[in-house]
Parts: sequence; structure tokens; C-alpha cells
Amino acid sequence: MQGPLSGIVVLDLSRALAGPHCAQMLGDLGAHVIKVEHPEGDESRGWGPPFVGPGHDISTYFLAANRNKRSITVDMKSDEGRHLVERLVRQSDVLVENFRTGVLDRLGFPVERLHELNPRLVILSITGFGHDGPEGGRPGYDQIAQGEAGLMSLTGPSPEEPYRVGASIADLLAGIHGAYGVAAALYERERTGRGTVVRTSLLASVVGVHSYHGTAWTVGGKVPEAGGNHHASIAPYGAFHCADGMIQLAVANEGQWRKVAGLLGIDAEQPRFATNRDRFAHRDELIADIEKALAVHDRGHWLAALAELGVPAGAIRSIDEVYAWDQVRSQGLVVSVDHPVLGPIELPGPPLRFEGGDSGGGEGHTPPPGLGQDTAAVLAWLAERERPA
Repeated sequence: MQGPLSGIVVLDLSRALAGPHCAQMLGDLGAHVIKVEHPEGDESRGWGPPFVGPGHDISTYFLAANRNKRSITVDMKSDEGRHLVERLVRQSDVLVENFRTGVLDRLGFPVERLHELNPRLVILSITGFGHDGPEGGRPGYDQIAQGEAGLMSLTGPSPEEPYRVGASIADLLAGIHGAYGVAAALYERERTGRGTVVRTSLLASVVGVHSYHGTAWTVGGKVPEAGGNHHASIAPYGAFHCADGMIQLAVANEGQWRKVAGLLGIDAEQPRFATNRDRFAHRDELIADIEKALAVHDRGHWLAALAELGVPAGAIRSIDEVYAWDQVRSQGLVVSVDHPVLGPIELPGPPLRFEGGDSGGGEGHTPPPGLGQDTAAVLAWLAERERPA
């Protein structure tokens, strides 16, 4: 597969979601990713339902984070396994790991040893709460991190009912942050000739996207709270009921507000609603007035009318509707691969497009591998790389 990272070798020692998602992103960009699994396999191979395939034993969870990789099985607790990892480290550009703090050291691969084996190696370490600090050794899983990092306090119908985000957002953000950290470290290596260590965590990745919620507290002294489907600072901005369901409406400036108010028969200049500050202060009244007007027609009517005015609005789609949407497919957000057991399948595609329109900067995505299916091929590749010039 070709792409901006063609020629880069990634040794993926990670499992579950954060690390594998990062390595998959690097593979989407053309890197050669070798997924090292213990003999029982990445635990996400057992996560479901749903399971698919003739034996109903292939996890769709695993399929989501492991395209464009080769899988080998290695027992890193054995002398033979550690020796193989040493050989792979010498031939790699990037190592991705998300062990608990200290585990890789106990396996015989502290940072110093890794850089002794390969001074140019970029090491990405993803932890739950950071590699140091008073709670650096804590194990981290997505929902725990969502709660500890404040995200759940911002999500849900009210402060009394905190909700987790529907996607494993802490894991996925950690993978995304890790991938851009790796890209930066590879660029730095071009100047210095040496690799470095990039660290992120589930905690850091969620706190890192607090954005205006963070400054509301650090600068404004206000603790943000869950407000359901309405924005914490802008009104009207959220989900509203129509005659046959809900639409979303985002009014980000006064020009848009006047258009919406005119469409709905609301006096845009009345003191309660004249500015965003006024509208937010009277948000419950504003929502009631808007929904009273929207109740006259169905979603299709209002979405068409709002589109004609140029006001941002949209439906709330189910996942099956998203993947059937021609706009999603036009953006390369669905890729087709030929799985050795399942045959042709579709996977969620990379979110990047480079000049020329290729999804992820490359073509020819490969399916997530079976457990250890590439061991012989990787060993042959490794022997070829080690052969004296």
C-alpha cells in the first residue's frame, strides 16, 4: 500500500483499541504494520457481539481497528519470543505499545534497551492515566477515563444523570493523538537522526479536548454541566422536536438567527432573544417557542426550508443510515476489502484524504489479519532485511 508513510515499519505491540487504532491510522498512511499478538491473540478478538463468519467467531470489534496489518504470534515471556522482538525492533521505525506502566520494562524492553537496539526508533507509549505522577500506574479503560477526565459530567440530559459517550472516545482520541505524535517524531528524526519517546494517555486525550469547557472553569470560574442536546454557550443550537421526530439546528451568529426567526414566525429583536447572551439566558423559553413552531410540519419540510436559507441543520441518522448515505461514501469513509474467511466486506474508512482523492493517502487496503496468519511471511521479510548488503 502506498502513502505518505510508505517505507516506515511499525511494530504494533498494542492490543484492545487505543494502540491498535493508532497503528491502523499509520497503516492507512502507507506504513508497513506488524501486529505482534500473544499466542491467545489480542483480547478484542473475543469482544462481541456481534460475531460473524461460518463459526461465528470473528469479532467485528477487532475488524474495526486492525486493517492494513500483518499478524504474528509471539510469546514475549519466553527467551525465543524476546529474541524475535529484539530482531523486529532493530528493523522498525516505530514501536506502539499500550501496556500498563512498567510491564514492558519487566519483559526486558525498557526505553533504554529499545534505543540501544535501535537508536532511530520512535516509541509511542499509551497509558491510562500517564506514565508517571501519583496515579501513573493505574489501569485505564475507556469508560473509566471518560468519568475521571470529566467527559461524563458534560454528557447526558442533566448534571444528575452523567452519560458515557456512545463511542469509545477516550481510546480513539488516544490513538489519534498518538498517531500525530508519531508523525511529528518521525519528522524530528529527519533533523536529529535519533528516535524519541512519545507519550499520551486516555486521561490526557480527553482533557486535551475539553476546549471551551476547560476555559469556562480555568478562566471563567464556572463548572460546566451536562445540558442534554443543547450547546453550553450558544442558543439556539441543539436538537428540536418536529411533527414526526427531531432535527438539529445550529445558529452560530445573528444573521442566521434572524433567518431562523423569520422562518418560524418569532420576533428576532425582542429583548429576550436579541443577542446570543439574551437567548442563552432565556434558553428554555426559546426552545419552547421554536418547538411550538416546528410542530406544524415534518422534518423533511424544515430541513429543506433551512437548507434554502443556508442555516446549518441536519437529521439524526442511525448507523445503518450513515453507511448508506452517498455523501459518506463519496468521502472515502467506507473501504472494501477481501477478507480470507468473510469474503468482500466493508469497513469504516480513514478520515484523511490527500491530493488526488485517495482515502488515507493510499490504495489497496488489506483486511484485518487472522491470528498469526503472517508469521512465516514476516519471518522471511525479517531474514531478508537482516541479510548483509
